[in-house]
Amino acid sequence: MKKDIHPNYQDTNVRCGCGNTFVTRSTRKELVVDVCNACHPFYTGKLKFVDSAGRIEKFKNKFAKAGYASLTKKKK
Repeated sequence: MKKDIHPNYQDTNVRCGCGNTFVTRSTRKELVVDVCNACHPFYTGKLKFVDSAGRIEKFKNKFAKAGYASLTKKKK
């Protein structure tokens, strides 16, 4: 390796918005993240939808009436 071209690789404290902290290695001394493995829905199994505009409910209502009609439609 060439000398004096690589960044300083050091222990890094990572702080999450949920309060979880852990140590890893990075070029930065400290990192602040929004989600981590302790609070992310994929890892916790608590999947929740954030939908303030009601778009999910609107989508369900729109396509609940159609059912599978679009799949059984004859193609030209």
